Amino acid sequence: MNELELKYGCNPNQKPSRIFMRDGGNLPIAVLGGKPGYINFLDALNSWQLVKELKSATHLPSAASFKHVSPAGAAVGKPLSTVEKQMYFVDGSADLTPLACAYIRARGADRLSSYGDWAALSDVCDAATAAYLKPEVSDGVIAPGYTPEALEILKTKKKGNYNIVQIDPDYIPAPTERKDVFGVTFEQGRNEFGIDETLLRNIVTENKTLPESAKTDMLLALITLKYTQSNSVCYVKDGQAIGIGAGQQSRIHCTRLAGSKADNWALRQHPKVLALPFTEDIRRPDRDNAIDIYTSGEYEDILADGVWQNTFKTRPEALTAAEKKEWIAAQTGVTCGSDAFFPFGDNVERARKSGVQFIAEPGGSIRDDHVIATANRYGMVMCFTGMRLFHH
Repeated sequence: MNELELKYGCNPNQKPSRIFMRDGGNLPIAVLGGKPGYINFLDALNSWQLVKELKSATHLPSAASFKHVSPAGAAVGKPLSTVEKQMYFVDGSADLTPLACAYIRARGADRLSSYGDWAALSDVCDAATAAYLKPEVSDGVIAPGYTPEALEILKTKKKGNYNIVQIDPDYIPAPTERKDVFGVTFEQGRNEFGIDETLLRNIVTENKTLPESAKTDMLLALITLKYTQSNSVCYVKDGQAIGIGAGQQSRIHCTRLAGSKADNWALRQHPKVLALPFTEDIRRPDRDNAIDIYTSGEYEDILADGVWQNTFKTRPEALTAAEKKEWIAAQTGVTCGSDAFFPFGDNVERARKSGVQFIAEPGGSIRDDHVIATANRYGMVMCFTGMRLFHH
């Protein structure tokens, strides 16, 4: 199959729309279910590259949750802790495979942003992963294959209209890529730069102790950034992205946005949040939205008399500003990656507030000395990778 006609482009008025191979060859994908659209395929092909590279770099099953051509989450297949199972609403007795754990963690990090996501899996989709995907609000999935059991589960989703794409894992694209903007064709070499541990050798801070777990988190942050709309900053902990700030014009705004998402992820582990007494029939999106409001400064919107009864069995106590500040301040072991250099030390200051102890960024700012001095002030470990990772 050389081309595939799509319903429309980014918007319904953008017709005709298709994907095709310029060289006359076959598309590297097969649609096993549904009818993916233009944005679906943008998410699918970008997310596939991310999980393929992440698996290659870490040797762990990897997954990503994509929305609007940027990851809402990405993770490797480490086992879920008891708290993670609680905060991601996973059955404690479920038989979870490493691939299922990877997607649960990728999807769970920022559930509001992942609502209606495109899922990407580095390995053949198994029944455990498909079973978790089935009840989630998701547009589609891409993987190098599907077990018969997984395919049967996924084909029942959305009344049989769930988008299921299989990609040839051995497909290698042409070394030159092109796209048209306003009738003008842009051409560039593909970003084939490999991200591995050799990028982490240039430790520029006084503290040079970089644990293996932090190296994995740095690789995850950098590979995630490689496929995130720039400017971008990514916070990672224990093999999962917990906060991604994408597409901001100012780097400090990226750092703040990613940090606020990382803080929200941390707050969802607070005992008060884990103990929220939801009604039995609450829908997943309503539950996730309620948690987001409860942990925000607008918690009264969900706890007001006559309102809380729609969500909770009993009225929960508010999570106070002091409790939130104390909980976030106790976070440690977080890694922060940036797709371009930090121009000022304020980015390091903001990252520290979310528990960041490890930083990976290209370096090259005229104020590198100030950025390094700020990291030294807090005993952080910072690597200069020497490689910018812009993506547009």
